[in-house]
Amino acid sequence: MPLLKANDESVRQAAAVLARGGLVAFPTETVYGLGADAYNPAALAKIFEVKKRPCFDPLIVHIAALETLEKIADFSLLNTTARKRLFELAENLWPGPLTIILPKQKTIPDLATSGLPTVAVRLPENKTARQLISLSSGAVAAPSANPFGFLSPTRAEHVQDMLGEKIEIILDGGPSQVGVESTVLDISGDQPRILRPGGVPKETIETFIGATAFDLTAASGITAPGQLKSHYAPRTPFSVYDKVSDMPNESDSALLFFDGASRDEWLSERNTTPLAAITAVLSETGNLLEAAANLFQTLHDLDKKGVRRIHGQFAPEGGLGVAINDRLRRAAYIDVISPKYFPRLKPE
Repeated sequence: MPLLKANDESVRQAAAVLARGGLVAFPTETVYGLGADAYNPAALAKIFEVKKRPCFDPLIVHIAALETLEKIADFSLLNTTARKRLFELAENLWPGPLTIILPKQKTIPDLATSGLPTVAVRLPENKTARQLISLSSGAVAAPSANPFGFLSPTRAEHVQDMLGEKIEIILDGGPSQVGVESTVLDISGDQPRILRPGGVPKETIETFIGATAFDLTAASGITAPGQLKSHYAPRTPFSVYDKVSDMPNESDSALLFFDGASRDEWLSERNTTPLAAITAVLSETGNLLEAAANLFQTLHDLDKKGVRRIHGQFAPEGGLGVAINDRLRRAAYIDVISPKYFPRLKPE
């Protein structure tokens, strides 16, 4: 499995792999994706096999140009209001970290959509991603390039470590700028619904299409990627807390703080040198953009430290903090120590 620096030649090689039904890991501004030709059912099946991903969890189809969208989505099934919303979103937030749920065309295999009548579509901002898609069939289905349920990759090395020889080419485009997955927005019905918070905050979306609602529980079944309660998890057991003061001081654990002020607060309350084996901070200044970009990389680093458990802190709610907290909550799942989010989750 060659790890190749992303350039014109390596992207052409990767496009050739996609054309013959192979898999390619490639950079996007959110996380690294594991791509296959969206029109090739056999290639799509390889994604599920390599990731050990359940077939009920749909994929995102990535495009490189708006002109391709009508080949993926059936506009005739959208009412006038939904078409206006789509135009506003595409005009203002694409390319970017926004995935839109739309009625699908019959040309998209059911495997890509888990048999649903809708398809998740994104036009990424990353130039390497768009170049690869343009040189292939024009539509590349790609979940995150990691084993299902584990930490998402924001660097090519993460993909190499987790999936090894299972991918023909890994394109190295450097670290992901956004660092959390795309926001998934369903506009196929009357009420726009955010099915997964991500790189585009709810407030930004509402600037262009008005009120939206969060629908994150998947109570009626999985309709978009990232809706499972347990997801994005490190291999090390992980707990997450609403109150910094509740984070324990254990010699065989690691502590993950949102900002430097929270770390300092934790230290001052104890007035002692921390017993924890290691501490990390997502953003010293409390910048949500920086924290989101550092989230998965920091968890990857802590996961390699050999500690018994990682204790983490929620980010402030609002903006990108919603996406950060969604990832932390799903990574911890059973160990969310906060009545604000879930009253001590238990497995079903």
